[in-house]
Amino acid sequence: MQADSPTLAPARPLREIADLPGPRGLPVLGNLLQVKRSAIHQDVERWSREHGPYFRFSLGGRQLLAVADHEALHAVLRDRPEGFRRTRLLEAIGTEMGLKPGVFGANGDAWKRQRRMVMAGFDPTHVKAYFPSLLKVTQRLRGRWQTAARSGSTIDLQADLMRFTVDAIAGLAFGTDINTLESDADVIQRHLDKIFPAFFKRLFSFFPIWRYVRSAADRELARSIEAVNVQIDIFIKEARARLQADPARREHPPNLLEAMIVSAGAGEAAVVSDAEVAGNVMTMLLAGEDTTANTLAWMIYLLQRNPEALKRAQTEVRSLAPDVVAFTTEQMASLDFLEACAHETMRLKPVAPFQVTEALRDTTIADIRIPAGTMVWCVMRGDTMDERYFPNAEAFEPQRWLTAGTAGEAANSAKRVSIPFGAGPRVCPGRYLALLEIKMAAAMLLAHFDIESVAAPTGAEAAELMSFTMTPVGLQMRLRERA
Repeated sequence: MQADSPTLAPARPLREIADLPGPRGLPVLGNLLQVKRSAIHQDVERWSREHGPYFRFSLGGRQLLAVADHEALHAVLRDRPEGFRRTRLLEAIGTEMGLKPGVFGANGDAWKRQRRMVMAGFDPTHVKAYFPSLLKVTQRLRGRWQTAARSGSTIDLQADLMRFTVDAIAGLAFGTDINTLESDADVIQRHLDKIFPAFFKRLFSFFPIWRYVRSAADRELARSIEAVNVQIDIFIKEARARLQADPARREHPPNLLEAMIVSAGAGEAAVVSDAEVAGNVMTMLLAGEDTTANTLAWMIYLLQRNPEALKRAQTEVRSLAPDVVAFTTEQMASLDFLEACAHETMRLKPVAPFQVTEALRDTTIADIRIPAGTMVWCVMRGDTMDERYFPNAEAFEPQRWLTAGTAGEAANSAKRVSIPFGAGPRVCPGRYLALLEIKMAAAMLLAHFDIESVAAPTGAEAAELMSFTMTPVGLQMRLRERA
């Protein structure tokens, strides 16, 4: 990819987006009536199989270029934030909803300032310091599932994993023990669960009716966002008070929020506003809940449907990390096959199966001319399902991620194609922490329980619901406690 330049003539004539293949649409509406919002990722993936790795489509008045080739995706994602940005629509809707600016939606210089602050909280030293907090929450999840197993109750898998991730992110990110796993309190989670679906709905709405007529759901959403913003302000106030009362915490911040506050004030040109700190707290709450919980749910579901992989994962965990009470960071690092299961889950069921970016300047993708302002739909689950890169691509085969029996090299070629955390400068800063959470919860499950069943409501294959993140619908789990 390169900016158009008179001194850099292409080797062959460039194609125009208008000349690319794509699904037939209607005047004004384009292909809007051919997609279902809750399954839009599958509709675009289907078009990719029909029209190839580069095609055009439109949603109402929005013209989009779809890209499914992984090499081109890398080029697009690497060319951020200078060449591409998150869409202006995403930023506008977030602001309109009352969401404070965070690193997820930020662009340009604001993104650079916030990225440095957020990355300071995710460095390896800090992640290791968060382990005791994460272990406490993992042990509480075990207790909740023990109660269900002993009573023969069915577990709402998604709901329990959401509780686990909310408790985990509140503890390690904010130093706050909200403990929804044991108390069944759900105040924050109840409010958070409204935000992503509403954001996604507005992002793909043909007409912004909420700007003119506010429904009961719109008013309830506004109340939820206000409640979360109030709680975030409390988190920040408490964190600042702890830092002021104990200056030693500034040298070794024990949680992400304190690390961000310390980093935000470091350096003359690096100051980040209170609103930006608050925006990143919101980002961690939303992203830390949905993405990790959904990946865990998909992983448990896929393991149950693949007995050989489940048995191998159980054997590894029960040999190397047999008791959640004694889990260590070294034990988690040794679980190579379990980590391979996580990577294979994210290949088959990425919780972010697409990204939409906007070109900031005239450029090219492959041999296609891209004018500034073009919206590019990145099909993240394109080549990951291609037999050229993953033989038997539709099968759950975690061993494909192992090299010489270990995850040491972590199958670099596979990771080049499958990029569930994104790529380039805007790669997900919390990816290593998310992987640690996934491994700890899964290891606890396999060490202490046998899975009797994991099933969707209809008994058929679990449906994929797209609601900002891709969620499995209605998974119910039954467990038997190990002696």
